[in-house]
Amino acid sequence: MYSTLIDVHTLHRHYKDPDWRVIDARFSLADAAQGAREYAEGHVPGAVYAHLDDDLSGPIIRGETGRHPLPSVDRAATVFSRLGIDESVQVAVYDGARGSVAARVWWMLRWLDHDAVAVVDGGWPAWTGAELPVTRDVPEVAPRTFVPSVRAHLVTDVEGVDGYRVNDAWAVLDARTPERFRGEMEPIDPVAGHIPGARCASFDENLGEDGCFLPTEELRRRFEGLLAGVPVERAVNYCGSGVSACHNLLAIAHAGLGDAVLYPGSWSEWITDEDRPIGTGLN
Repeated sequence: MYSTLIDVHTLHRHYKDPDWRVIDARFSLADAAQGAREYAEGHVPGAVYAHLDDDLSGPIIRGETGRHPLPSVDRAATVFSRLGIDESVQVAVYDGARGSVAARVWWMLRWLDHDAVAVVDGGWPAWTGAELPVTRDVPEVAPRTFVPSVRAHLVTDVEGVDGYRVNDAWAVLDARTPERFRGEMEPIDPVAGHIPGARCASFDENLGEDGCFLPTEELRRRFEGLLAGVPVERAVNYCGSGVSACHNLLAIAHAGLGDAVLYPGSWSEWITDEDRPIGTGLN
């Protein structure tokens, strides 16, 4: 079973196996249709497409939710069933965004008790860079029955994170870039800054220059330094909308540190209430 990362050559040996499912999760925040177009232009043979907005997120409620709220458990189970996933299926998921969207699929499956899921290390660029097969053919996938079992301890809500951020027994990690964390720029959300008490943990720093994840020992050192003695099960991760934060959760798990916690609403939900405090700089 592959449960964190899988390299492209291993995937190439298995992508035709009947109990494997490859998911293409390419997506652009600047153009929500771009990923589907890219999939149509070429993808890993046998891969099915999952759209971040339509398949991997719930409805947005203006003034209440973030930009990519989690779908309901029933909705997620319906999507995964349609994609041909049940308890016997090994899932491999890739994107073109350094793993940040693929990690959302990885995390959602684990949240619903499906551990046989791995992100393709290096994603679409690694696959094409290795000159592995590409097709435009859309596979006919027989639906399976995905039976979810929610791991509630992997998630917290806005009330939870508001308490954890001022509790020294917990750590709150922000996966966005340092510039966004410090409030120096904000290209997406209407308010800049971070949740006070959070620590900057940009997901880009999980990767090497080749776009692949750092070796496990380097990832372990990174997060042990960020956590500063806080147990990993008390580490809450957020980002702009609960997507790229999953990259940190994946890196933490791949480093052998265990399962941390996601705040799915993230910054875009936090700022829906103007009474919630906002941090800037390093504070």
